[in-house]
Amino acid sequence: MKLSNTTAQNSFKYGWLLSRIFPYIKPYMFRIICGFIVAIPLGLLDGITAFALKPYMDYVVGKQDWIFHILGHEFTLSWQLFAFIIPFGVIAFAGFQGVLRYLNDYISAWTSQRITNDVKMDLFHKLIYMDPQFFDENSSGIIISRYMSDPQTASAGIVDQIKTITTSVFGALGLITVMLYSSWKLAFIGVMVLGVAFIPVALIRKRIKAASNKNMVIGGNITTNINETYSGNKVMAAYELQQRQEGYFRDQIWESFRVNMSLTKRAAWMSPLMYLIASCGIAIVLGYGTHLITSGQMTAGAFASFVTSLLLLYKPVKTLGNTLTGIQNIFVAMGRVFELFDLNPEITDRKDAIEMKGLNDKIEFKNVCFEYLPDHPVLKDLNLTVRKNETLAIVGNSGGGKSTLVNLIPRFYDIKSGSITFDGVDIRDFTINSLRHNIAMVFQDNFLFSGTIRENIMMGNPNATEEELEQAIESAHLQEMIAELPDGLETLLGERGLTLSGGQRQRVAIARAMIKNTPIVILDEATSALDNKSEAIVQKALDNLIQNKTVFVIAHRLSTIKNADRIAVITEGELVELGNHEQLMSIENGQYRALYEMQFKKQEALV
Repeated sequence: MKLSNTTAQNSFKYGWLLSRIFPYIKPYMFRIICGFIVAIPLGLLDGITAFALKPYMDYVVGKQDWIFHILGHEFTLSWQLFAFIIPFGVIAFAGFQGVLRYLNDYISAWTSQRITNDVKMDLFHKLIYMDPQFFDENSSGIIISRYMSDPQTASAGIVDQIKTITTSVFGALGLITVMLYSSWKLAFIGVMVLGVAFIPVALIRKRIKAASNKNMVIGGNITTNINETYSGNKVMAAYELQQRQEGYFRDQIWESFRVNMSLTKRAAWMSPLMYLIASCGIAIVLGYGTHLITSGQMTAGAFASFVTSLLLLYKPVKTLGNTLTGIQNIFVAMGRVFELFDLNPEITDRKDAIEMKGLNDKIEFKNVCFEYLPDHPVLKDLNLTVRKNETLAIVGNSGGGKSTLVNLIPRFYDIKSGSITFDGVDIRDFTINSLRHNIAMVFQDNFLFSGTIRENIMMGNPNATEEELEQAIESAHLQEMIAELPDGLETLLGERGLTLSGGQRQRVAIARAMIKNTPIVILDEATSALDNKSEAIVQKALDNLIQNKTVFVIAHRLSTIKNADRIAVITEGELVELGNHEQLMSIENGQYRALYEMQFKKQEALV
């Protein structure tokens, strides 16, 4: 699946999305409930100031004492006492509200981060088990954007928004209660106008989804551009590609700007429209409220309390457009996240898969066909048998299918038809882990991870002993290199091991393959990028690696090819010749002989 073709088709199914995110929310329900418990009074306290205005206006401004009865007894509170109590009461409530807001923010941030971490870890678990073809089809930028940015937006935002909505809902209920207490007639008008203000929100949802998806793709392309600029910095400098990269970056930034401004043009009018609707409601309330006061149906204090409540209630409505744009963005991101969760690798274990215990006899390719793209075959009805402890060199023109052939052995890709068997058992009948546990690979450009040299070698076998580690280092001819480094085995490597030379990286990779100690070894042009001196050292290390192993070696060096037990010539996806060097050279007009004349004869002359 190409991640840039995202649809987020479930981003409007709010119930479904919440049901999918709930398993991540459930472990933290106690804290979330505590947050909600704090959010309820936090919202309700919004009405305290508005409620306090009624007695302040009626008794303090009007200089009237408050006379009330409890259990048949009459009590009096002077207006002077009210004038003293109410301001300090408002301050006390504000302080209490501040403490609640701090607790609410802390609980919300804690739960948001924990949920985000859980989602990211589960997504990363899915990512590392995806097929190589998945990484072939998707750029690094799109993968980073989809697997890191979307979970942050979706899972962190949802808790914050639920908290905000909870606070707003209970704040609205508290304010509506004050309004009803002051005047049910005016309250009816205010709530009706509030309902009308929500109508425009539904009109913008699809625009938000489309813009969010476009921005995800653009953001991924920007990240890819930065990654390529970093990784290809020498090529960029050598071929003076700075303006090209800068042009791409500028185009992507402006494209993001255009998408965002397009959304803004369509979404920004909501807030002014809601502001206009709210202002109409306030105007109607002021007109009708004046009538109620002059007709004696309502006190000035009740009216002041009502208007304050209404203004506090309309405040979030005026900015509702931006708020709901953010909420819809969260649901779109959530829809994209669960698209990722629903992706499954195409190469998986069969239900009755068995453990591979090693290789006892032979590996067979029977009528193997493979294609990366439909109707574009790469391998065609290939038949080949390789005996245990045999070394098979694979040669042929570039693009003929050599690397594809060896990549099928550890099931980086699955064949279209035919079979590959180990001792008569189809490799698809083995568990993937046990299959790959029996295969070591050394590539042309071996990837070393950030960390120490020791860690990179021990990746081949984390349970290896110090003696096994020393043996691998010696066999890979790494002793001198490690001795010259100030921290030896504990020397930290830069990203991708770029602090080492090409030959040094190859030998670390060979040591990693050696310590794995597998019955099958695959060498994919492991010396092609090296100079003659480095190649000579690496070749000695490789000779140690392949002793008593079943070896597939893609090679372009004559020495490697001539030392192989047999040579397979692959041309345009077909096995055209098979035999040792002398046998293949004896074929008149043979393809191996032609390759030898074109590529290998000069090497032999130099030797």
